[in-house]
Amino acid sequence: MRIAFTSQGSTWNDPIDPRFGRAPYLLIYDEETDKLEVIDNTAINQVAHGAGPETARKLFQAKPKVLITGNGPGGNAARVLENANITIYIGAGSLTVEQAYKKYKNNELKNY
Repeated sequence: MRIAFTSQGSTWNDPIDPRFGRAPYLLIYDEETDKLEVIDNTAINQVAHGAGPETARKLFQAKPKVLITGNGPGGNAARVLENANITIYIGAGSLTVEQAYKKYKNNELKNY
């Protein structure tokens, strides 16, 4: 399964970004291949409006089944993710990507 994380950096040790739409990086972990893919989302800072739906579009193209983030997406982005059948987990804003993954595996994150 592919799991996406909003991140402030490009590694397992970087903190989860609590924001969805303006997260500088999206990390996609493929549990089957044990590979971590990095999607650079830093250009989103140039977007005045619609950052959430644009980030959701990037996620849709990456095809994860799960998104782990801090506060969750806004309404428009949440609809895009829901239509893509991506399950959203929130409450990971104070964790590293690796810590968030472990909490997800232990069913310790809140479903959005």
